[in-house]
Amino acid sequence: MEENKLETKKKVLLRVITPAEVKVDQEVDMVIMRATTGDMGVLPGHERQLCVLADGIVRLLNGRRERQIIVFGGLAEVTGSSVTILTDEAHWPGDIDKDRTAEAKEHLARKVQEQTDDRELLRDQLLLSRMMMKLDFSASPVADDFDDE
Repeated sequence: MEENKLETKKKVLLRVITPAEVKVDQEVDMVIMRATTGDMGVLPGHERQLCVLADGIVRLLNGRRERQIIVFGGLAEVTGSSVTILTDEAHWPGDIDKDRTAEAKEHLARKVQEQTDDRELLRDQLLLSRMMMKLDFSASPVADDFDDE
């Protein structure tokens, strides 16, 4: 019944869920997310789908307003009226501690240079990439809230 109500309102219910909290539980006009196969846009009535997410930005569009949240991997279940994202880590731009993230980035950059174990090197390179993405994202000019809603 809930799905039918959302389809007639032409909205998509987006939920972004981490082990610690529900980061997003909101109706939006459109969701754009980065899957491992490329960017994917979801409008009301979208075909059911399950996809693996890559590290990247999820865009929430409402009219001419946009919010962005960054996620690091996960799964997305898409139905005709909802998108549910399960991820280990998700952040709004204002949630990111820039100083702490910059320190972690510098620490990981040194570790990558000194690393001799291939598995540890790959892990550290992934973490370094994520710290760099977080820093870039934290400077995003896009609002992290729909003020008028």
